[in-house]
Amino acid sequence: MIDERTMANLERLAGLKLSPAERERLKADLTRILEYFQKLGELDTDGVPPFDPLPGRVNAWREDEPQPSLAPEEALANAPQTERGHFKVPRVFGEE
Repeated sequence: MIDERTMANLERLAGLKLSPAERERLKADLTRILEYFQKLGELDTDGVPPFDPLPGRVNAWREDEPQPSLAPEEALANAPQTERGHFKVPRVFGEE
């Protein structure tokens, strides 16, 4: 169901570098998941009402009112790493 081209694209989009064994295991897992969803699509759902998690509630929004925010120093106080007044996190994409 999932070919090598699709796996290579998924690996690239997710920023992963998988070994051949990991790639095959993930490919098998994803294929099983997609097969399961195809099976769910075969169910007869005529007459089944849509799921309503909160019956009678419609868009319970709150007013969007500006609130004071933290000072930069306070926001960064517990950060494991900072650099020039910003949070410093590990690189996700690209080379260093």
